[in-house]
Amino acid sequence: MNEPVRVLHVVTHMNRGGLETMLMNYYRNIDRTQVQFDFLVHRQERAAYDDEIESLGGKIYRLPRLNPWSRSYLNALNRFFVEHPEYKIVHSHLDCMSAIPLAAAKRAGVPVRIAHSHSSSQDRDLKYPIKLYYKRKIPAIATDLFACGDSAGRWMFGQNTFSIINNAIDAKRYIYNPMTREKERKKLGIRDNTLVIGNVGRFSYPKNHDFLVEVFYKIIGCCDAVLLLVGDGELRPAIEKKVQELGIEEHVIFTGVRDDVPNLMQAMDVFVFPSHYEGVPVTLIEAQASGLPCMISDGVPLECKKTDLVQQISLSEGPKAWAIAVVAAAKIPRSNTSKAIKKSGYDIVENAQALQRYFLAH
Repeated sequence: MNEPVRVLHVVTHMNRGGLETMLMNYYRNIDRTQVQFDFLVHRQERAAYDDEIESLGGKIYRLPRLNPWSRSYLNALNRFFVEHPEYKIVHSHLDCMSAIPLAAAKRAGVPVRIAHSHSSSQDRDLKYPIKLYYKRKIPAIATDLFACGDSAGRWMFGQNTFSIINNAIDAKRYIYNPMTREKERKKLGIRDNTLVIGNVGRFSYPKNHDFLVEVFYKIIGCCDAVLLLVGDGELRPAIEKKVQELGIEEHVIFTGVRDDVPNLMQAMDVFVFPSHYEGVPVTLIEAQASGLPCMISDGVPLECKKTDLVQQISLSEGPKAWAIAVVAAAKIPRSNTSKAIKKSGYDIVENAQALQRYFLAH
């Protein structure tokens, strides 16, 4: 029997983040007798998806944290590709810093080197000058350029030609079900008539949780509401402190990282996403597939709008205007949007087949 084509994905780790979840959606739906995913990660500790990756036949290799000035890191990176000549396709998801592993792959003679953009900006990142330097190198190092959307592609690759790989999902897992909604609310201790404002995302600067809490503070002053925050990250302690200082901790639920996001979305009434910047976030596709009204900032590209459930408002409007808009949006009735998601090209089955054909052709 012929062995499957093995594709090496280069990531930071495989915890439950947007790009990691996107990768797992594709991994679960490709024909693994023909294409197999392996992962080169930059953390020593195990991550949330590691067990599943290994159960699906994937290999996980570990490097130190990425440091372009560390001789020991660069030596380890170069040594990896020398010791693993079996990889003919390397697919990097490190945004601007993809230039570093892809350069090592190029030196080792890897013929297909893919840089994948998952964001439409990082200019507020303290490391942005460094990232900008490496971003400019990518077109000369990579053989193929991928992006989650048009904005992300233009930001990362400029005028260079790139292909869009949709952040596709298994839409049927998210279909709205009133019985599931009731069950999940009971688990969370939320009354049926309480307004539930939801957000799924890493607690980091781009996601703008600080502004979201300000919006919720305006809402809680006029109605019975709960803020359901799903995820974790470096800024979570600061957000927890802010919630306590505002005296609203009884109305805010921090779930941490969860593997039951489809069910948690059933419990929500409106999805609020006030990000400073995004690519095409997986969670927004998931929220629309759940039939949730979605309120997004002007930092989120409108190309994420796959249904009429998405409304955009500028961050400059301020928390009060956002609060009014969120409460109004929550009145939109829930419905089954799976057909709309599939029609928009974001159902995982067809997308996984297309990506599989690409890998087999290369």
